[in-house]
Amino acid sequence: MTDGETTGEAPLTGRVFRLHPLSVPYRLVENGLGLVVAALFIGPPAFGAVAGAVGVTLALALAGLLAVAAVVYGIAYYRRFEYELTADTFDIRSGVFARREREIPLGRIQNVDISQNVVQRALGIAELRLETAGASGSEAHLQFVGEDRAGRLQAEISRLSRGGEETAEETDRFETVFEIADRELGVLALVSADAQLLSIMFVVGSVFMPTIGSIVGAEWFFGAEAGLTGLIGPLATLAGILALGLIYGAINATLYYGFTLRRGDEELRYERGLLQRYSGTIPLGKVQSLTIEENVLARALGYASLEIETAGGSGGEGGQDTSQSAVPIARRSRVFELANSIEPAGEMAFERPPKRARERYAARYAGVVALATGLLYAIQSVLEASFAWWAPLGLLLLVPVAAHLKWRSRGYYVGENHVVTRNGFWVRRLKVVPYYRVQTVLSSETVFQRRRRLGTVTIETAGVEGRVVIYERTGGTPSIESATPEP
Repeated sequence: MTDGETTGEAPLTGRVFRLHPLSVPYRLVENGLGLVVAALFIGPPAFGAVAGAVGVTLALALAGLLAVAAVVYGIAYYRRFEYELTADTFDIRSGVFARREREIPLGRIQNVDISQNVVQRALGIAELRLETAGASGSEAHLQFVGEDRAGRLQAEISRLSRGGEETAEETDRFETVFEIADRELGVLALVSADAQLLSIMFVVGSVFMPTIGSIVGAEWFFGAEAGLTGLIGPLATLAGILALGLIYGAINATLYYGFTLRRGDEELRYERGLLQRYSGTIPLGKVQSLTIEENVLARALGYASLEIETAGGSGGEGGQDTSQSAVPIARRSRVFELANSIEPAGEMAFERPPKRARERYAARYAGVVALATGLLYAIQSVLEASFAWWAPLGLLLLVPVAAHLKWRSRGYYVGENHVVTRNGFWVRRLKVVPYYRVQTVLSSETVFQRRRRLGTVTIETAGVEGRVVIYERTGGTPSIESATPEP
């Protein structure tokens, strides 16, 4: 039976299905567009070479044969691709020239995600991905199934992966716990611009644009002349950077347009997206950690975001990490309230690293400034150019401030059932890890840390690495290790 046939509310288990029939023309057009773009650049020379060797008629015949072969392969792929949902596994049989069979245990499935772009929504088809623990990518990738069937598969796989004890009515009992408002979308567009990208562009523009302007004879644009004319270049550069940041933020806001988070007894379900629609599940029983994130602008406005991480290696869209955005942006108090409803860590009293850690941060930053200054001096010597190679030395005045801010932004809290770490000034991240999810606690010391009686603690879970805390080494095992129960 194909996906395009009417199945009503018939059970999904124990039946073999194919992809949606519209997946054939959609994939042909999708792949064909890429070939058309490539043909615009390499097609004429390649066709001319072939036509010169075998003749125009035969070259056209070969091109037509390739097009027919692509269509035949697309149909064969559709006919040979089958999937089946059983009580314990999700089975896939595929392959045109070489057959491949996969059995995915439902108990290992972490997330079931559905995505649709504008064209797919108009055609009534959707892309379904299954993420499993330990996989480096999507374990199952169905391109494409019917929109209704994708939703039913998502709900049924989630139900069966929990043991299949709930009835259909019970699985539909979800409460909306968060729905993004228009004001929050505006804040998201404002605060989600990549600060690192903007800062890099600003530095590059400030350092290299005057030199480029002198080379091309456009000194007036970059400020070689005095007066108002000399401000045109820097102002235009700054305006371009701000415009790029706002565009980036607006695009990011469209990804979370209409974001809705609903909670059931065993899982969270989310929907989001304006042009590209996404929906997915987050099993509460497989949560590895929570991340509360706030960049410096969001923190000043009192906003934060919440991510939930499950076990696995890809997660999300496009083979990203396993973090799923539970709250893209909301008031900080609301984010902490929702985080505590998932993992009740309670009030957190953070302990900062010892004050001597600031000396290490300052030495590190001063070394970076010295290295940058030496590099610019070497460039000037090699190119025999004349510019202010010593300018980075002015950043030494900011080194103590940067070291202090880094020290203030770091900390950890060892609670009764959770360990929480805090890191980052420009982008502050609070990681909440329940003890029963901790797999390994590593303690290490570099040569420079040992001189100041400091060390690094790394907490690893099935889905996370890199919970880093600087602490004072007083002998024995750190308190985080002693608070972690035996597995």
